[in-house]
Amino acid sequence: MKNAHTDNYDLDAIDKKIIHILTDNAKSSLAYISKNVGISTTAVHQRIKKLEQAGVIENSISFLNPRKIGYKVISYMGVYLEKPSHYQEAVKALQEINEVVEAHYTTGNYTIFLKVLCKDNDHLMTILNKIQKLKGVTRTETFISLEQSINRQLKV
Repeated sequence: MKNAHTDNYDLDAIDKKIIHILTDNAKSSLAYISKNVGISTTAVHQRIKKLEQAGVIENSISFLNPRKIGYKVISYMGVYLEKPSHYQEAVKALQEINEVVEAHYTTGNYTIFLKVLCKDNDHLMTILNKIQKLKGVTRTETFISLEQSINRQLKV
């Protein structure tokens, strides 16, 4: 149930079970969820719709494994902007670079922190050069991920 004083949605135990099942496998059938949660498929369907309408569940998507399609280098990049006023323009330009899959406006040393997927180090260098040429970018700092040890959704 949505709390009138905040944007928080109060999840009950059944909602949490449904979300747990869907985060493990977004393709789980209503019948499977119903059986594991102990309510009818109609009730499961109604609850999922309410969770979607409240914005608790935003998407039901399949995730690509970047390594399986040739993107073997996962990197993180701190981007320093000359002025914070360049942020919106920089984000707009970054959205045009397909390999940039996440961008975060951050506190600390970097103005923007990126997650960038590349095929190899040469490809990373090409993307790095594109980013360094963007208006307002004064410098970047790049980290290459050697292994992703944890990749999960938040458990509720």
